[in-house]
Amino acid sequence: MPTYMDNMISPLPLRLFDSMVDITKLRVKSLTIVHAGHLPGRTLQRGKTKFDHWAFVYISAGRGYYQAGDGERQTVEAGSLFCFYPGEVFQYGPERNGFWDEYYFTIEGERIQEWVANWYKQPELVKHIGTDESFFSKIELIFQLIDSAVPANQDRAALALESLLFDMMLRFDSPETDSRSLFVHKVIDDLSESIYQPLDTAALAARHHISIPTLRRIVHGYTGYPLGEYLHRLKVAEAKKLLVSTDKTVNEIASMLGYSDMFYFSRVFKKMTDTAPRTYRGRMG
Repeated sequence: MPTYMDNMISPLPLRLFDSMVDITKLRVKSLTIVHAGHLPGRTLQRGKTKFDHWAFVYISAGRGYYQAGDGERQTVEAGSLFCFYPGEVFQYGPERNGFWDEYYFTIEGERIQEWVANWYKQPELVKHIGTDESFFSKIELIFQLIDSAVPANQDRAALALESLLFDMMLRFDSPETDSRSLFVHKVIDDLSESIYQPLDTAALAARHHISIPTLRRIVHGYTGYPLGEYLHRLKVAEAKKLLVSTDKTVNEIASMLGYSDMFYFSRVFKKMTDTAPRTYRGRMG
């Protein structure tokens, strides 16, 4: 992934991503990621700034401020989410002599209006959603998809970003004081991060100090799928990405995802996609 130095923004290397794909090749027309980036150690402040596109910003460390138009100057701290949008003037940045670590996505498309109407309400407000390791792994996946410059992966990146922002807003609507909701999210996130391992329900349950039947109830209640089927779906989704964005063989991908039998993996893949892995690669690559 590309890194850049710009001491006016930060003394640390920056990672900046631009969509390099012909938009006519995209299948998701209602949502497109235009730019994205990671600005660790940002020190630059901005005043009276306008934006031509919507941009969503997540702050993972540090502290600062954000103000939309004549609205109240709001505090930004680690775990804050805020956005910019056309038609308004913004002032924002880390505290003087301070810093923050910033992840941002600049996007366009009519889908954004649906977000604002239904679940990303009051875009002029800072949302304090907390920090969670799952956020960072999902952001890094989106960066990888953008960086691949594969049209289908640009679509996947846009949809993955929509899913991430939706999950963040669910966290905002059900804050960490809702310990049950937070616990369920942690279990699901742990399962999502286990796709490169064989399913070990006993170990997963033990990590969260619950019984295996309780684990199965949590997963089914949250996803609508039995535990085993949900994990297969996660692995197949990852396999789709690997088939398109790498030159690894089907056997190698199956092994990476914890399947010791390539033929079993292929049957699972075809059952969930109606397509064999090699056929999927030829069709989508």
